[in-house]
Amino acid sequence: MAKKPIFFNLFELNNRTGDSHGLWRHPHSRHHEYNDIQFWIEIARKIEEGGFTALFLGDFFGASDVYKGSPEVAIRHAMQFPSNDPSLLVPSMANATTTLNFVTTISTTYEHPFHVARRLSTLDHLTKGRVGLNVVTSYIAAAARYFGLDEPIAHDRRYAIADEFLSVCYKLWEASWSDGAVRFDIDNDVHIDPTLVRPVTHQGEFFKVAGPHVCEPSLQRTPVIFQAGSSTAGRDFAARHAECVFVQGRTLAAVKENVTNIRRRAADFGRAPDDILIFHQQTAIVRPTRAEAREQLEDYARYRSPESALAQYCGSSGYDLSAVDPDSVLGYAPTEANQSRAAQYTTQSDRPFLVREVIDDVGRFGDGILVGTPVDIADQLEAIVDQTGVDGFNFNSIVTPRTVVDFVDQVIPELRNRGRIAKHRSTFRETLFGEGRARSTNASRLSK
Repeated sequence: MAKKPIFFNLFELNNRTGDSHGLWRHPHSRHHEYNDIQFWIEIARKIEEGGFTALFLGDFFGASDVYKGSPEVAIRHAMQFPSNDPSLLVPSMANATTTLNFVTTISTTYEHPFHVARRLSTLDHLTKGRVGLNVVTSYIAAAARYFGLDEPIAHDRRYAIADEFLSVCYKLWEASWSDGAVRFDIDNDVHIDPTLVRPVTHQGEFFKVAGPHVCEPSLQRTPVIFQAGSSTAGRDFAARHAECVFVQGRTLAAVKENVTNIRRRAADFGRAPDDILIFHQQTAIVRPTRAEAREQLEDYARYRSPESALAQYCGSSGYDLSAVDPDSVLGYAPTEANQSRAAQYTTQSDRPFLVREVIDDVGRFGDGILVGTPVDIADQLEAIVDQTGVDGFNFNSIVTPRTVVDFVDQVIPELRNRGRIAKHRSTFRETLFGEGRARSTNASRLSK
């Protein structure tokens, strides 16, 4: 029996350091070239060569200021700051590739659905159906002040906003224009049939929209929806809306449990198990021999910045560990930040953690990184997929672009020989779900 193909996305950030703490100092790191479009085109072409499904562009608003009550550490380490708009990279990279798909991130808390619907329709047109949308609700407290709020919007309320936000987008993408509305009939002087273009009339708790979608339908209409929430509200949102969901877990058993949870919740919303693909974050250090791989891991570890990693953890969890007794047990306290990070060492842990242990663990380099030969890495990736039920990976670079170049050159050929690399099809959604499924049946259903 043939094994299912594995989808690979490269996770990237349009900033100076990517998602690695301190590794910008490594002599092979080129992430500081992020303002040069040729840097991104080179990466896009390389991962397309390696059969990656998509380049996934995350986004963050602002410098985290939870740790020590100041953004000083985040700014000094260029930790997700400064940060450029990821969506503006997509057209150039799409023009330089033919099969690679692109996921851009938007915040439903600080954007308007009418504007986002227009932007994503435009990108879907320009890429010929190769676009996905990662929906986030923005947990960074500083971002609220940037957008004129005195304090962050409560966690569950952000998800309520996101739910209505996507409902409006679905109406614009799926229900405003009928198929065949664009006639381009020169003889009868009819370019667009006005009887087939309907206004969207929406008045909800958070948004009010009146008028038709200002873009004609693109190949996918609705971009492929990605989501990563792991709180109760986040998981329900993912089960209702997402086509691709990211799950976390410190062990394979925890990952499998999260996969099962998402699929069960999806069924509660009337969706089939194969309506959702599930991705797990992963990275790898690969060399021709195990000794060389361990040597490279040790080399990278010398550049790790524990302080930067700690500042990121504090910002994402909402806990300022600098203000807590290091010998006390870290207890769970609800925050308006990322609740899965808040629960990581508390309610989702199999034992109590002292604050000192959390600080050490956050700053440690190497946990969760696959290290070995091409065969070793391929074996481990297959085991994760086969044992947990995930469908693919969001691959993180440690040193950009070296980490992913090594992976493409050494691991991908091994996985190809095993028949585990997913094939590309006409559009992003068809690549994920099969030929003839360019349209989202879930978005169409929710647009009514």
